[in-house]
Amino acid sequence: MTILVSGGAGYIGSHTVLYLQQQNEEVIVLDNFSKGHRNALHDVKFYEGDLADTVLLDKVFQENKIDAIIHFAASSLVGESMEKPLDYYENNVLSTFQLIKKAVEHNVNNIVFSSTAATYGEPKNIPILETDPTIPTNPYGETKLAIEKMLKWSYEAYGLNSICLRYFNAAGADPEGKIGEDHTPESHLIPIVLEAALGQRDGVKIFGDDYPTADGTCIRDYIHVLDLAQAHYLAVQKLLNDGGCDVFNLGNGHGFSVKEVIETCRKVTQKDIKADVSPRREGDPAQLIASSDKAKNILGWKPHYDNLETMVQHAWNWHSTHVNGYKNK
Repeated sequence: MTILVSGGAGYIGSHTVLYLQQQNEEVIVLDNFSKGHRNALHDVKFYEGDLADTVLLDKVFQENKIDAIIHFAASSLVGESMEKPLDYYENNVLSTFQLIKKAVEHNVNNIVFSSTAATYGEPKNIPILETDPTIPTNPYGETKLAIEKMLKWSYEAYGLNSICLRYFNAAGADPEGKIGEDHTPESHLIPIVLEAALGQRDGVKIFGDDYPTADGTCIRDYIHVLDLAQAHYLAVQKLLNDGGCDVFNLGNGHGFSVKEVIETCRKVTQKDIKADVSPRREGDPAQLIASSDKAKNILGWKPHYDNLETMVQHAWNWHSTHVNGYKNK
């Protein structure tokens, strides 16, 4: 089958492209390379451009017989979304509207959407279930939820099959070190700690150590990027076989604290990483842990790399050999 991956040069997108290639699927990437990296793509057909470019979208759909879309392309920084909400509505909602509209026009009836745990806002229950309330606390989460609803109504009206995958903290890298994580600015905890291990930072900040958790620091559900890639592939297969419209959480079902992450990074890197406690950040929940039972039961998904040390080791393999990220290439 032929799968169009929007945002396929980004962190999760590029790992999903690699996974799809390993399954011998035909992959087409659409990316504007504003955040993604050309060097993250290997032996794949790609179109450079923006989802807002409807002429380009027509060209992509006309030149290829596409069976399904996996949609990653989005702005995804929570803090930035608070400062520039209109940019997020334009880049996330409006661009996805154009993609969905063109998919319907060209009779491409299957789309897997990269959503987020930010759609839940402050969780009422741990672990979080797909049926829990969705009350986002930032524009990033709001835009992702708006897209989920757009897809729901598009299914009702046009028969556009869709699966929305709400996932938590992506981590790790390709075990063979072909590709990895390279953000500017970096906002994810594990690469930040590894940058400190490389001497690129003086140390790391722990934002609050007085939470109601075992060691006082926030707990998050980390999931290996290749486990996410596998889930997107299974979701495509589900749509092609059964159609429908659904939402799934993706996580390990257990969390790791900030201190646990830092200590694991110290163990893997054998570096003495400095960590200082700073005041809490406003809006940081004490725990975010997903229930992924629905994905396991319906999609047949099972994380293969659910060990934190493995995730950190794979990330370190990449960072330690690509100290400047993709600029090394």
